[in-house]
Amino acid sequence: MVGYDPETKCVSTVEAAAAGSASGLVTRVLVSPLDVIKIRFQLQIEQLSSKNPGAKYHGILQAVQRIFQEEGLVAFWKGHVPAQFLSVGYGAVQFMAFESLTKLVHNVTSYNARDSFVHFVCGGLAACTATVAVQPVDTLRTRFAAQGEPKIYCNLRHAVVTMYQTEGPRTFYRGLTPTIIAIFPYAGLQFSFYNILQQFSEWVIPAEGKKGGNVKNLVCGSCAGIISKTLTYPFDLFKKRLQVGGFEHARAAFGQVRMYRGLLDCMRQIMREEGPGGFFKGLSPSLLKAAVSTGLVFFWYELFCSLLCALKNTDDATRKAG
Repeated sequence: MVGYDPETKCVSTVEAAAAGSASGLVTRVLVSPLDVIKIRFQLQIEQLSSKNPGAKYHGILQAVQRIFQEEGLVAFWKGHVPAQFLSVGYGAVQFMAFESLTKLVHNVTSYNARDSFVHFVCGGLAACTATVAVQPVDTLRTRFAAQGEPKIYCNLRHAVVTMYQTEGPRTFYRGLTPTIIAIFPYAGLQFSFYNILQQFSEWVIPAEGKKGGNVKNLVCGSCAGIISKTLTYPFDLFKKRLQVGGFEHARAAFGQVRMYRGLLDCMRQIMREEGPGGFFKGLSPSLLKAAVSTGLVFFWYELFCSLLCALKNTDDATRKAG
């Protein structure tokens, strides 16, 4: 169902956008706590270890307990409003672009639209398009999730106005360069591995055992998310560090802060001060989030597409009967 299939032709571009939006919305509600923990880990300069007295966070369970004690349960959904705008907008643009690109490949080239390499290229391009469209919302989401108490931004409108007045319009696109560099292979690998795993499961599982299609979609999506996230993780960390540039005063309660002049300076400082392991801070919650979120995105997208197809088929049958 993911990508253009000339044999079914069931989901239109608009319907793909609607299904992508719905899958993004539902998934975001469920994975927001993991996202908050991941961002806190990524932004911490100190080593993620209980042996380091200056480290505020040093493990997933410890971070959960500390955030809950200091900021309450709602802290796990900090920045949820801009995050929902991000998920809904990103899901709509990404899946709409992916369906359109795979259809274009089928119509104007000799390549098979169901080929894994086609899914890699089209998935990467679709994600880049979606990223540029929603990058300002992603920056807002990161700042809300990163700020401690007392809060710097009271609400979404206050954040937009304050950032625009004090830092200018370009601040909404902080971290765009590493994001684009990372998102193409990350999303490309997601779609590609999802396609490969789906084909592998169809080969392994006998025809009579293919009733659990939804579970298969969830498992294939989760595995694709883990593989792609592991291979491209450092760029996600660079993006988060750059997005909170000019926001250092709100991070004082969390430990040391750093200012970066750009992507290369960010990479140099992390390597010099934190070592190679610094590039993978927050990998554990990130992999957990990638497994859950990617699996759920593909699961919900396939499910919503199936529902839309079923509704269309029902309408067609009703018209013919009438």
